[in-house]
Amino acid sequence: MLRYVPDAARALEQARARGALVHLLGPVTSKAQALDAIGTALNFPAWYGRNLDALHDCLTDLSWQPTGEHVLIWTGHRQLETADPDGYRAILEVLDETTNPNRPLSFLLADT
Repeated sequence: MLRYVPDAARALEQARARGALVHLLGPVTSKAQALDAIGTALNFPAWYGRNLDALHDCLTDLSWQPTGEHVLIWTGHRQLETADPDGYRAILEVLDETTNPNRPLSFLLADT
């Protein structure tokens, strides 16, 4: 699930209050940086190929992560939108279409 939130700190507080495992992602300015940062934030395995297909594969698996709800909070996401609009849209498409019923994963895009 992909959604926008106005305040990252509040979203972090709410996610932790319900017991979710929170992963943080800061501003990036290229698609390659975003792919690396998402992989780092979610501790992707060494075989992660740092491309959109590999991103999709890892996000639908997450077998290396503990069970339970996971929340990725991406602050400063608009920096990538400004620097690389096509890369930004491509990554958001993958994030939006990714689901895993065994390990629920939400993506929160925060401006602050």
